[in-house]
Amino acid sequence: MHSPRHETGPPDLTTPEGFGAFHEEHIDAVLGFVTRRVADPHLAADLTADIFLAAMGSAGGYRRHRGAPVAWLFGIARNVLSGHARGLARESGALARLSGRRLLDDEDVAALEERIDAQRAFRDVAGRHAALSEPLRAALDLVVLDELTPAEAAQALGVTQATIRVRLHRARRALRAPASANRPDPTLEAVR
Repeated sequence: MHSPRHETGPPDLTTPEGFGAFHEEHIDAVLGFVTRRVADPHLAADLTADIFLAAMGSAGGYRRHRGAPVAWLFGIARNVLSGHARGLARESGALARLSGRRLLDDEDVAALEERIDAQRAFRDVAGRHAALSEPLRAALDLVVLDELTPAEAAQALGVTQATIRVRLHRARRALRAPASANRPDPTLEAVR
């Protein structure tokens, strides 16, 4: 025989007393529902707690005319267990996809380390290049990247060949300098 509380709906779950009474009255039924479906006791305890948290969050949605509070709780429990099962399926699928990948052997690791070191060196040089003043960078780019002669680069920039040679010397020196010494040099800005 059900207590009167089953007939009137859940108590106010927003108060500690109301939630405590509701939990006390229905914990065994919910635990039974969960343990019939889950073999791990820790998981059963976690899922039961999740069910009561979900019930607390949706207590305003309980409708007495739809059935007893325990049926409402079992509906929540089904949703919580379904969500858990979907999460396990996603996790299992991800693990299956990962397990299909081959593991790296020592040769693969060495090759990757080499590549990472090369990229690190490239990033270091690129950073030094970006730190050059615009006039030094323009002279260097025209000669090194665009493969112009210093005379052609001087003509393109509208400066003398002597100015281009000084800019190239300073740009190359800055690129060779250790990263810690790669601070802006006021004299580099003076040559335009």
